[in-house]
Amino acid sequence: MSLSRGTLVLVPVSLGETPWTAYLPLDAQQWVAGIRHFVVENAKAARSQLKRLEHPGPLRELDIRILPEQGDDADLDALLAPALAGEDVGLMSDAGCPAVADPGARLVARAHALDIRVHPLVGPSSILLALMGSGLNGQSFAFCGYLPVAEAERDIRICELESQSRKLGRTQIFIETPYRNERMLEALLKVCGPTTRLCIARDITTTGEWIRTHSIAQWRTDSEKADLARRPSLFLILAD
Repeated sequence: MSLSRGTLVLVPVSLGETPWTAYLPLDAQQWVAGIRHFVVENAKAARSQLKRLEHPGPLRELDIRILPEQGDDADLDALLAPALAGEDVGLMSDAGCPAVADPGARLVARAHALDIRVHPLVGPSSILLALMGSGLNGQSFAFCGYLPVAEAERDIRICELESQSRKLGRTQIFIETPYRNERMLEALLKVCGPTTRLCIARDITTTGEWIRTHSIAQWRTDSEKADLARRPSLFLILAD
C-alpha cells in the first residue's frame, strides 16, 4: 500500500434527530471534521448530517459527490481519485452505517482493489442494535433485507424464513418500507406459528425508541400497541 494515499473513511450517521455525541466517539467526529471529500447517497441529506456532526468547513465548499446506482470501475475510480492523490474520502449512507445493507459496499470493494486503506468508524447500526435489544439468538443470525411486496410472495418468504430459523436456530432480521410496516406485522401474525418469537425495533437511537419481543401468540392480543405507521422499524423472528 502506498503511504502517500489517503483513506476511505466509512462515516456512520444518525438514525434520527440525535446529537452526534449520543452515537459517535469524539475521535471519530474529529476525523470527519478534517475530511473535505465525501461520497454520499443524497447530497442534501449528507449536508444535513455533516451540519449535525458540526463539520467546521463551509458545507457548500466541500466536495460532495453522489454514488451512482449503477457505475463501472471508471466511475468508482473517479470518486476515489482524491484518496489516490493522498486525501481522505468519507463514505456516508443516508442513515446508519455505510456499506451495510447499502450500495456503498461497491465503493469499498473498489478501494480494496486499488490498495486504498479502508477505515470504518464506530457508529450506529440499526441491524445490530435491534439484535442486541431483542433477546433473540445473537450467535446465529441473518439480515434478509426487504421481503417481496406482493402479498402471496411475501407470505411464502416469511414461511421460508421461519422454517430456516427453526431448523438452524437462526434469528432472521428484515425491514420494510415504513408505510408498509403495519401490513408486514399483519402478515407475520397471520403466517407465523404461535410460539415463534417476534421482536419489533422501532425508531432506534431516537427519543421514540421502542423495542419489544413477544411470542406471536402474545402479539396477536396486543399488536395495536406497536404503533408502526410510517416509523422506521426492523422485524426479527426466531422460531422454536
